[in-house]
Order: sequence, then structure tokens, then C-alpha cells
Amino acid sequence: MISTSSSRTGGSSPRPVANPSRPVAIWIYIGVVMLLVQVILGGITRLTGSGLSITEWDVVTGVLPPLNAAQWQDAFEKYQHTPQFRQINSGFSLPDFKFIFFWEWFHRLWARMVGVVFLVGFVWLLLLKKIKPALVKPLIILFLLGALQGVIGGVMVASGLVGDAIYVAPTKLAMHFIFALGLVVYTFWVGLQLSVREEARFAAPGLRRWTIAILVVLVVQLVCGGLMAGHKAANVAPTWPDINGDYIPAGMFRGWWLDALMGNRITVQFIHRTLAYVLFVLVLIWTVKAIRLPAVPVGFRPLRWLPLLLVGVQIVLGISSLLTSPWIRPQHWVAFDWLAQFHQITGLLFLLTMVGMLYLVVSDRRSVMV
Repeated sequence: MISTSSSRTGGSSPRPVANPSRPVAIWIYIGVVMLLVQVILGGITRLTGSGLSITEWDVVTGVLPPLNAAQWQDAFEKYQHTPQFRQINSGFSLPDFKFIFFWEWFHRLWARMVGVVFLVGFVWLLLLKKIKPALVKPLIILFLLGALQGVIGGVMVASGLVGDAIYVAPTKLAMHFIFALGLVVYTFWVGLQLSVREEARFAAPGLRRWTIAILVVLVVQLVCGGLMAGHKAANVAPTWPDINGDYIPAGMFRGWWLDALMGNRITVQFIHRTLAYVLFVLVLIWTVKAIRLPAVPVGFRPLRWLPLLLVGVQIVLGISSLLTSPWIRPQHWVAFDWLAQFHQITGLLFLLTMVGMLYLVVSDRRSVMV
């Protein structure tokens, strides 16, 4: 059941109930943080153009980078056979190659570390009998999702090493990104189930419906964000509030709409911008409704403002990224790269915030016990 009125009116909150799953929850949240770092490293890898620097995927031997001059030269020569090197990076020296190699290697190494932390923690907590039987299935699903994400990452990289490709396929990059977010969200949800007290959850079916609507639009927006990154679509229209002088560019949806979305950078940017405005309006309505709720747990009150703050910052960062995109310099970290990276980080925090709201706001009192 929901907490007594004292927790809703500002009185003393009930004493926390001892949680036998606390070590498991800590382990899960460590995983959430590590996964967030992994997504951030993926953003850095993309912005530095490092994703195709390692042309092979060696699960075991790939843990170590080249350790001597001969190994470095061998890795560099393999990269020199890629279309990306021949067409855009032919002037690379060995130090240039080492820079992009580091970010792709570290991105892969961190993924391995996430897997190790999960497996070692799972076995250790299982031996200590800290993991309840009901939790085994979700944790197995979590492991399988992580393995699937690794496979998708391999498919994405392979798409940039075939034919005349000089970058990974935008659709595969977006798929890799959205599956990574799905993994983060699933892990975070398991953590919420282990750590959030019943008293913190409350019934507000109307607000829950708005939360679901925001999450649906947000998922589509994140897919478009992945396509924006894959198409490198920021500097195709580095103006705001118009798009190269138009508010609705002509010819966006000529031909089949899916082809236009997947291949037309102006179309992708237009949809991405439009969904940002839609999200802002939805979150504004959500905030007003949350403020008007007559009785909510004390801990929820300051959280009501967080979605609006994050979506506002996200939009400002997105606009700033667009306006600075004409000054992008390959192999140089400039203002655009900082703004684009923080744009991604804020998007991650916004997503997790709304997922947390979905967990806190239930459809009826009986759902609190689920």
C-alpha cells in the first residue's frame, strides 16, 4: 500500500524498511553507471572518427593494444587498406592512427569490463545467497541483452569496412545506439525494483499516461538522434530557427517515406527538430499536471521539475551544436564536439529520469505492490 498521509504532507517520513537486496542493488547501479560511461565512450569514438580504426574483432587477444613498434605498424597497415583511410585519412601518420585506435580500443575494453563486472558480481552474490530466485531470470535476460549489443556493435563496424563505405551505416549506428539505451534502461529498471521503497510510489493514472506518451516520443527522437549522428547531418542545415531559410524544406519526402527518412539528411534533421519541440510541450504539460497533483510523496516534489529542466537544457545544447557545426574540424576536438557530447549525455539523463517517473507513478494502488 501507499504510505500514510505523513509522507504526503511534509511530516516525518516512515522509517526505511531493511532491504536484503541492497548489495544486489548496489551492484546493479554500478552496472548502470558503467553502461552510461560505455554509451558516452561510444559518442567520443564517433566524434573522433575512431570507429573503424580496429579492423578485426578478437574477443580475447583484442584486450591488449599493440605493444611494440611491429604490432603498431601491422595494425596501421590493416587500417590503410580500408576505404576510410584511402578516401579521407590518407595523410594520417602513425601517431594520428594511435589516437583514433585508442578510443575504439578503450570503447571495446570498457564493454569487456562491464561483462566481467556483471559475471563476477553475479557469481559472488549468488554464492552469498544474496540473489533471490525471482531475480535470476531478469539477470539472465540482462546478460543476453549485453551479448546481443556486442553482436550489433560488430555488425555496425562491419558495415563500414565493406565496399566503398567510409563510415558505418547510419541505420546500424542508430540501431547500436538504441539497443545500448535499451540495455541501460532495463538495468536501471531492475535497480529501481530493488531499491525504491513502496512509500515512494503513488497512483496517478493520468500522469502515468503522459509519462508513457513522452517515453514513446522520446524513443523515436533518440532513433532520429542516432540517424543524425550516422548521417553527420548537423552541418547540412546549421541555422535556427529556420532550416537553411525555410521552416518546412521542400522535397523532404519525395519517394518512399522510409527512403527519405533514412537517406535524406535534411529530412532527418527536420524530424529531429520537430520532435524536440513536441517533447518540450509534452514535458511542460506533464510538469503542470505533476504540480497540480493534490497529494504526492515528499521525495517526488523536487523531482517534478527535473524533466522540464533536462529537456530545456537538451534543446539549448542541440541548437548550439547546430550553430557551431560549420566549424567542425576532422581530428580536432572543437566546440561542436563538446556540445554534441553533452547533448547526448543530457539525453541519457532525460531518458532515465522519465523511466524513473514511470516506475514511481503507477496506474492504481494495487500496482504499488507489484
